[in-house]
Amino acid sequence: MNYSKVFSVLGMMLVALSALLVLPIIVAIIYRESCLWIFASVAGVSLAVGALLATLFRTKNQVIYAKEGFAITALSWLVLSAAGALPFYLSGEIPSYVDALFETVSGFTTTGASVVTEISAMSRACLFWRSFTHWVGGMGVLVFVMAIIPNLSDRSIHLMRAEMPGPIVGKLVPKAKDTAKILYLIYIAMTVVQIILLLLGGMPFFDSVVHTFGTAGTGGFGIKPDSIGGYSPYIQWVITIFMLLFGINFNLYYLLLIRRFKSVIKSGELWCYAGVVLVSIAAITANIYKMCSGFGEALRLSSFQVASIITTTGYATTDFNLWPGISKAILFILMFVGGCAGSTAGGLKVSRIVILGKMISKEVRHMLRPRSVNTVKFEGKQVDDTTLNNVGTYFALYMVCYMVIFLAITAMDSFDFETNFTAVSACFNNVGPGFGAVGPASNFAGYSSASKLILAFAMLLGRLEIFPLIITLSPGTWMKK
Repeated sequence: MNYSKVFSVLGMMLVALSALLVLPIIVAIIYRESCLWIFASVAGVSLAVGALLATLFRTKNQVIYAKEGFAITALSWLVLSAAGALPFYLSGEIPSYVDALFETVSGFTTTGASVVTEISAMSRACLFWRSFTHWVGGMGVLVFVMAIIPNLSDRSIHLMRAEMPGPIVGKLVPKAKDTAKILYLIYIAMTVVQIILLLLGGMPFFDSVVHTFGTAGTGGFGIKPDSIGGYSPYIQWVITIFMLLFGINFNLYYLLLIRRFKSVIKSGELWCYAGVVLVSIAAITANIYKMCSGFGEALRLSSFQVASIITTTGYATTDFNLWPGISKAILFILMFVGGCAGSTAGGLKVSRIVILGKMISKEVRHMLRPRSVNTVKFEGKQVDDTTLNNVGTYFALYMVCYMVIFLAITAMDSFDFETNFTAVSACFNNVGPGFGAVGPASNFAGYSSASKLILAFAMLLGRLEIFPLIITLSPGTWMKK
């Protein structure tokens, strides 16, 4: 284990956090809010501690192997969440540090589950920081650092693989650092376009920015009690479209830029993602049609909620907790499906589900014809045994973690089965709202502090896809040999 590099990068992360806090400081200055000094103090301490760590652990050994990549990823998210919660807690806007930590983890992991009961009472600076954590966490805090730090070796691809969601992560260009820059440039461009379109629809500038942050990071923190429900149909359609766009693998956008259109069209994951979305929208539209004023409203509401849930954004335009059982069942399944690999969405990922399906098909064919040679192909290429083993192992570990977390919070809190089961689904899959007492019209404030910590850990497990945290907590990771 390269200890010096691990703690050096952690120092850089705290320095980066201090830079990110400059934006809510500017918001506090514009709106003349007293929390300005809280944000400034946290930024100053983060800068000092980060610079100290980066200096004390400076090393000539810049190599980052897989072990260091997992450890740096897990520890960075833990440190940033713990430090990022301080403005909420010290300002008194979220009086409990556990609640502030839950809200911050929910922000950085782009979950969108909240414990804030009176959102309209929060300052603009805290609302901005709350949504900005979505934007930073969407593409990945380490991908951001990789794009701006000059002295990371090209083995920092291990950081990207540890942090980017999905079973297969590679470089778009020869250098991982350049790949990070390309991803963030695409991310920023799409963010700017959405802000402009929301402004054209009459949404105030502040609202446009924070809701775009929530859409881009597929997080879903709103600034009004009814989430997006109070905005115009035009604004709801814009957010619907961009939620779906941010749920697509960003590698495909790069392929579009370099005019490799055939590669995009041949993407099996993209077609599967589009098919699931369209079928779900059609089914829910038909199911809720009689509850709406017409076909147009039914289509808009169903399209928005399907986009919000499959991309694990969590915005809402209506209380879907009141929808018929079949519509709720479809949304529940979409919580697990998630978006595409390499997107900002959570969930199991479409690619992983497709590969799992093909693995099952392969085993069935092998049972019928034991002597036949069967392979699994994805995106026109044969999937190697290592990737197949990783997908199978991940799914098994996912189910074990899910059951343990569900049993833990059920033992601690007396909510009904639907509430607890969907609360774990919403946090572990980074969706946000669930059903029952944690539906879109409610929040997670009723859970005990212990359950909130467990659910916050579930968010981190889901966002980092289990392995970085499990490996970091393993004693063998920290042995020198």
